[in-house]
Amino acid sequence: MASPRLETYCCPNRDAATQLVMNFQPEVFCGVCIGSASISLLLTILQLLPKKGQSPRKMPKASSSSTILLLISICDILGGLGMIFRSSVWLGFPGFIANISVVNGTDVWPSTFCVGSAMWIQLLYSAGFWWLFCYAVDSYLVVRRSAGLSTIVLYHMMTWGLAVLLCVEGIALLYYPSLSSCENGLEHAIPHYITTYVPLLLVLVVNPILFRRTVSAVASLLKGRQGIYTENERRLGTEIQMRFFKIMLVFVICWSSNIINETLLFYLELQPDINEMPLKNIRSAALITWIIMGVLNPMQGFLFTLAFYGWTGWRVDLKWRKREIPWESMSSSTVGENAYPSPVNYQSNIHDSKKISTTDSQQTDEAISMLSEGNTSSDERLTRSSPIYQGW
Repeated sequence: MASPRLETYCCPNRDAATQLVMNFQPEVFCGVCIGSASISLLLTILQLLPKKGQSPRKMPKASSSSTILLLISICDILGGLGMIFRSSVWLGFPGFIANISVVNGTDVWPSTFCVGSAMWIQLLYSAGFWWLFCYAVDSYLVVRRSAGLSTIVLYHMMTWGLAVLLCVEGIALLYYPSLSSCENGLEHAIPHYITTYVPLLLVLVVNPILFRRTVSAVASLLKGRQGIYTENERRLGTEIQMRFFKIMLVFVICWSSNIINETLLFYLELQPDINEMPLKNIRSAALITWIIMGVLNPMQGFLFTLAFYGWTGWRVDLKWRKREIPWESMSSSTVGENAYPSPVNYQSNIHDSKKISTTDSQQTDEAISMLSEGNTSSDERLTRSSPIYQGW
């Protein structure tokens, strides 16, 4: 699971709340993390592999949104691998991990492993949060026809730059002035927790607003494409809205337990003695949400692929074959038909006028198909109702 408590535990003089959750059935907790991360990892890769009998997704042009969705899955896969590695070492070498608690120990490798593995997990999931925010921004810009593949460079700079900056800044403040003297007060820990949860809260607050505006813009585009709002277009708009809803639902399910757990642990930290009887229910709730985090955090990768693409099936096609790009076949057939051009083409002016009149409809179809990528029925309905398709 991904929690700032992983970095806090690397401090030998850690706080009592962190000690409470990290020492609660560590073997069971690590086993839960390994099992959940392994299942999610295998199913996520299965979802992304090409399937037998499945036609490639046909897009008018490559979209930055599809690239962002793939990058989100990659961040989840790498983050899951970090969880599996960290939990495996924790279970397989308990003596090695025990040296983290030594205040004046001479062996630096246990602390190095603790900090490095925790930063790896935190950085990748934080980058996944930023990519999810970029997906909401890109979806809105695509509908507004203000985005394209060129913007993916800006998304890379923003995502990886902010993820690394916030992670390094939070770790530096937590371990200042040294690893052995961190967590002497909340002034060290609070900035670290803020930098960890800023991208998570940003997705929870801002993404629903951007998704709602995108859905409204999609409805306007569908109405303005032919001047009417048919049942197919209404259904397509509903499917795009449902896709956004599923994305946010998965995110809330996987990460709401982290917010609840952190709130409970901070409340315990403010108490003089967290072992008092009146705090028993709060301690139990914190431990329960801690285990829930170990189950739900790694499952985000697989659940996101379900929200993005739906269930793609079990039949994996590992054979490489060249897939013909639609516009390549069109251009080759055009060259074949015009191998002997006439000196004067009287139909060129008519063709140019039709091209100009269908430009807006084509851009609208491209924007909608980018948002509905992965939904075969939506792509087929969009193609059949498109004026370009009807002209062909």
